Amino acid sequence: MKINIGVPNSMHVAAMSQPWEYSLVGSDIANILEKADALGFYKCMLGEHFIVPNEHIGLSGDHYFHVAVALAFFAGHTKRMKLMSSVSILPLQNPIVQAKAWSTLDFLSGGRACALFGVGWLKEEFDMLGVNFHERGAMADEYIAAMIELWTKESPAYEGKYVSFKNIGFAPKPVQKPYLPIWFGGDAEPVLRRVARFGNGWSPFRTPPEKFPECIDYIRSQPEHNGRPLDIFFALEMLNVGAHHEILDDPRAPGNWDVQKIIDQIGWLKQLGVTETIVPLPKLDGLNSYMDRMQWVAEEIMPKVS
Repeated sequence: MKINIGVPNSMHVAAMSQPWEYSLVGSDIANILEKADALGFYKCMLGEHFIVPNEHIGLSGDHYFHVAVALAFFAGHTKRMKLMSSVSILPLQNPIVQAKAWSTLDFLSGGRACALFGVGWLKEEFDMLGVNFHERGAMADEYIAAMIELWTKESPAYEGKYVSFKNIGFAPKPVQKPYLPIWFGGDAEPVLRRVARFGNGWSPFRTPPEKFPECIDYIRSQPEHNGRPLDIFFALEMLNVGAHHEILDDPRAPGNWDVQKIIDQIGWLKQLGVTETIVPLPKLDGLNSYMDRMQWVAEEIMPKVS
């Protein structure tokens, strides 16, 4: 099992964030990522929204980074760690611009970028950005196909309903071949089919963990999957988050300091097909406590679950 790290103060979701995070500035976050990188955490991860209506701020918050910009900053403070969105909302940005952002990140970081895309759930955000919420799935399929075309072809060309180009050049290409890993987050069957068609990984959100093996079998049964490796990310703290960021208070979600309990939880996830996770945080009182927790996870948990 690979152990990832969520970036503190990258979002203010009530069900997942802690108040001490909110005072962290860029240099604090850089120091966290430098230490996490040195300790051997596999990936850093952070989510994305561009604009949040007032009625959602109580649960969702309004503090989110632009994923590609933030990950580029983190790349400059790390050497080994993979740089992953969780999630980037695919239909909300022009796919040519997104392809350029991700290939730039992968090129400059030496091949460490990993894109986890979602189709989004907040209709008001789509409305304010002028994107048709009800066509977001079809847009996502075209966007990702067009981005792969740009990343892999010397003379890329694509003709679709939502994006078209030809007679163009596009560089730099991603360092990773054939292109940087693509993951998809979500639970509906179209998401699973999108993983089967394009994806290297799946990040379930509201799917009950007990259903993971069934969903993995469904992905692998699709004709476009072709038997390629499939990774799964799930963090237990996500059990505490509802579809619209409601607080669910799941007893499995809170973090603790019991080594064996954490090892057992990770073992349970592994049996369900999960290959990457985040160790949930207990309540902490500040940056120093968080740094101590990272050190503890690296010393007490990671060697026993890797």
